[in-house]
Amino acid sequence: MERTYESQAGCPVAATLDAIGDRWTILILRDLALGRSGKFKDLLQSLQGISPNLLSRRLKTLEREGIVGRSFYSQHPPRAEYRFTEPGKELRSVVRAMAEWGIEHRLNDEQRAAWTPPWLDATPAASRRPRS
Repeated sequence: MERTYESQAGCPVAATLDAIGDRWTILILRDLALGRSGKFKDLLQSLQGISPNLLSRRLKTLEREGIVGRSFYSQHPPRAEYRFTEPGKELRSVVRAMAEWGIEHRLNDEQRAAWTPPWLDATPAASRRPRS
């Protein structure tokens, strides 16, 4: 049974969480936002710890919500790749904002220095300001 925020009807944040708020879902969106492969096997490898069944359920939910689309690149056996739909592409800024907040408030200096998100300029990680 999927979690919903029925008591929060009319709240846009709750409505968004109904679509993307489950565990692992935002990390699927992260991989797609970073331009990583949307092939099932590649997502499974990137999201170490997620079971194949759970990944499949999350992808089906994202597809049902119109956030990702599925295209088959092999018919026998069937193999699919997932990509953002036009509305799904708008979530890139949400993923980016979450990453920027996490860089600033959740990573330690060593982790921060090692993280090089693709949307930052080419400034070397060592020259970025450390958190005070």
